[in-house]
Amino acid sequence: MKIVLLSMPDVAPVIMHESAFHLPNLGIASVGANVDEKNDVYIIDLIRKRRQIRRYLTRALLKIQPDLVGLSAMTWQYATCVKLIKLIKTLLPRVKVAVGGYHATLMYEEIAGSRESQWIDFLIRGEGEETFKRLVRALEGKDQVEAIPSLSYNKGGEFVHNPKGELLDLSRLKLPIRDKRRLTWGYHIMNHKYEVMETSRGCTKNCNFCSIRHMYGRSFRPFPIKRILNDVDDIYIERKVRSIFVVDDNFVLEPERVIALCDAIIARGYRNLHFVVQADCVTMSRNEEMVERMALAGFKSVFLGMENASKKNLKAARKGDILDASRKAVRNCHKYGIMVVGGMIFGFPDDGEQEIIENYRFLKSTGADAAYCQILTPYPKTEIRQQLLDEGLVTNPLDYTRYNGMWANVKTRKLDAETLQYLFWRHEQTVMGWWEPPDRLREQSPLWTGIWIHFLKPIMKIVVRRSQKKYGWRGRFEREMKHRASVNRFRDLEGL
Repeated sequence: MKIVLLSMPDVAPVIMHESAFHLPNLGIASVGANVDEKNDVYIIDLIRKRRQIRRYLTRALLKIQPDLVGLSAMTWQYATCVKLIKLIKTLLPRVKVAVGGYHATLMYEEIAGSRESQWIDFLIRGEGEETFKRLVRALEGKDQVEAIPSLSYNKGGEFVHNPKGELLDLSRLKLPIRDKRRLTWGYHIMNHKYEVMETSRGCTKNCNFCSIRHMYGRSFRPFPIKRILNDVDDIYIERKVRSIFVVDDNFVLEPERVIALCDAIIARGYRNLHFVVQADCVTMSRNEEMVERMALAGFKSVFLGMENASKKNLKAARKGDILDASRKAVRNCHKYGIMVVGGMIFGFPDDGEQEIIENYRFLKSTGADAAYCQILTPYPKTEIRQQLLDEGLVTNPLDYTRYNGMWANVKTRKLDAETLQYLFWRHEQTVMGWWEPPDRLREQSPLWTGIWIHFLKPIMKIVVRRSQKKYGWRGRFEREMKHRASVNRFRDLEGL
């Protein structure tokens, strides 16, 4: 059987320009790798074809003539996913279409009752490797769709939802596809080639704004260290890539595991191998030995979820009082040369302009090297969404294309959504100022940090100064929002 697996082209340029951050989709790479080997599997990451989606996909699909096409989409990417499904069914009316990922997992009942369900044959809910493998077998007549856990299937225009399956034994999963079966290439962050891997799945935290528990429950499952090392070898030796983005929801949940893994990586003797990970502030603040070992193993950058400067907001988000932990976590990272990206959330129900300013001031005071700031988003099926709906604070309940953290889909008791959006944008500039690359980053990436410091930033300062004089704050804001709205508008898919 010929199978094509697609990831979406939509991006969320919160930190950097939309062309500067293109990573492969690990989900479809893992799903494809675990299909029975006799099948022909092709991976297409459309993030690498943003300017020519329709032409490229038309050419690829007509050449391959697949029997089954699988698409993976986040909630804010789903509208693009629907357009692609219509294109696929137009080109190949008889092809079977399966949709998986976060949105299909969270919203399978809503999708089943939607207009686009007529073009969808299957929904893969939760972890996809086993479900998709068995679906392929069923299409070959070697299994039955009725017996496949976590599968929803279209039967005569009505969807049947099979019971949810058990979480997978991660030790049995094959390494993701990174060879010539992947038809797209050029994955990078700035000018560095990057690959993606995972060392665990799930998170035991109880944050009420997160939807990860719908994928894995409130659980944490690590991959065996041997399997992780094989994955690193595949990237480092076979793909000759030296930078790895680890997509674990919380890499440091088990500090002893992290130390053991770092020791194993150090013993391997990799040269110039760099990792980027996500971690929680409390664990990073309390385990300096772990942080030191991470640095020795090549972990050069950590995303820390600081969330908010208000103890009241942290309590509302079920994060607890992590202000001191956030500061100490940054100090621990800097002590061992690890760059910190601080993550903050704005737009909690009691936020006004002063709270927004204080949030940015707190972030700046921690010494974090870069900021990843988002507006509170009422993601489907999260507890905080229902709370905000009950209070009448959700201003955009249905247009999920704006559910990527960049848009104000809520109002507060003090600010309407537009004012929240404006103040969030304005005070990031007035409080945070122009980004200054830290010394450790200048040493790691002298080329592009040098370009930023000596070329791009001086030019941008002139451009911004002229724009400010001509349009003022409000005018600049409106122009910026217009550009932001165009980032994921794909002209060649319009009309589908």
